[in-house]
Amino acid sequence: MSGGTVVLGLRENRAQFALLVAINAFVGAMIGLERSTLPLIGTEDFDLASKAAVLSFIVAFGAAKSLANLGAGALAHRLGRRRLLIAGWAIALPVPLLVGFAPTWSWIVAANILLGVNQGLAWSMTVVMKIDLVGPKRRGLALGLNEAAGYVGLAVAAALTGWLASEFAARDVLAVAGGIIAVAALVVSVVFVRDTAAHVALEQSAHPGASEEAPWLRDAFGDATWRVPSLRACSQAGLVNNLNDALAWGLVPLFLAANGASVGQIGLVAGIYPAVWGLGQILTGHWSDLVGRKPLIVLGMWVQATALGVLALSDGAVAVAALAAALLGAGTALVYPTLIAAISDAVTPVARAPVVGVYRFWRDSGYVAGGLIAGVVADALSFSGAIAVVAGLTAASGLWVAFDLPARRPVAPKPMPAAAAR
Repeated sequence: MSGGTVVLGLRENRAQFALLVAINAFVGAMIGLERSTLPLIGTEDFDLASKAAVLSFIVAFGAAKSLANLGAGALAHRLGRRRLLIAGWAIALPVPLLVGFAPTWSWIVAANILLGVNQGLAWSMTVVMKIDLVGPKRRGLALGLNEAAGYVGLAVAAALTGWLASEFAARDVLAVAGGIIAVAALVVSVVFVRDTAAHVALEQSAHPGASEEAPWLRDAFGDATWRVPSLRACSQAGLVNNLNDALAWGLVPLFLAANGASVGQIGLVAGIYPAVWGLGQILTGHWSDLVGRKPLIVLGMWVQATALGVLALSDGAVAVAALAAALLGAGTALVYPTLIAAISDAVTPVARAPVVGVYRFWRDSGYVAGGLIAGVVADALSFSGAIAVVAGLTAASGLWVAFDLPARRPVAPKPMPAAAAR
């Protein structure tokens, strides 16, 4: 934006775009703090024997985040993106205190309910605001940069937390680092972030005859869940993607620990996966702008399934688990920004926030499904059995996309008004 004139484009809005990238790195770091340590805290500090009981924090997180995504999408056009972003960070403030002072595991579960709301509101708004700023031409690249920032932040936090937890009490590390991140992100959001409603209105003006009002939640929910093939294919793939992410988050640290891995080694594996995922999205998001969304999504789901198959056969060997983590990250990088770009391609600008909200509801419901499936199957069979089941579901999801998602390149955008042409 220059001199008060609203324009679309990555270069034209680089200051706000870069700020939102930094904020999303904070969003990712909040969740990364738990990646390498919280399952171990459940077994060591709270003596939880059941895998399903340990993974209850992921179920709570996923349920809260999926519902927050749904609410954020429905309210973004009516309340404003910036207000919801700030609310998300305000809700994060108690999380470090609950983790640090928890006398029982139920406090940890409660903290992850608040963390899920934080992630649903803050991540949803950084995603939507970046799409608002850049317009349709570089949507895949914008989403790649957004998701890269979030997951690189997650990876760095996961690796550092694993290392620090080998020197200090794990809960102290989570509490101090989480408090610093939440306060810093809230201050930056309040002082520096600007709303993007004017950018949405400008892009919407290039769609003559389209409704100027955002669709009601019930209509967006039906479209993204069953009525529109491109949307329902993406919604189910997003759910399965986060189902296997829940397994990587909650079960893999326990699997490695059971086979003799140290906290530092677990932190390394926990950091490799999101690091490859995060950095890879810068390339894959732009790539999907050039070749289309479907090939990357199908390939990504099948690469994830292969990675999980390798992990299931690894017997918990750290070197093999690290290789599987890198492969899983590569598959997720192909899928993650591309799914949201495919959703955004299929809807008008004013419908974007509610439909993306429904997609993110289904995607993050995968944490609920993954936490339940991984925990129950691991208790009934074994760690390897649970990983193999999730690998099969991931391969089947890729097949669904291959048959249900229309094979088309991104449609060339309609000419923007003169104010947008730079």
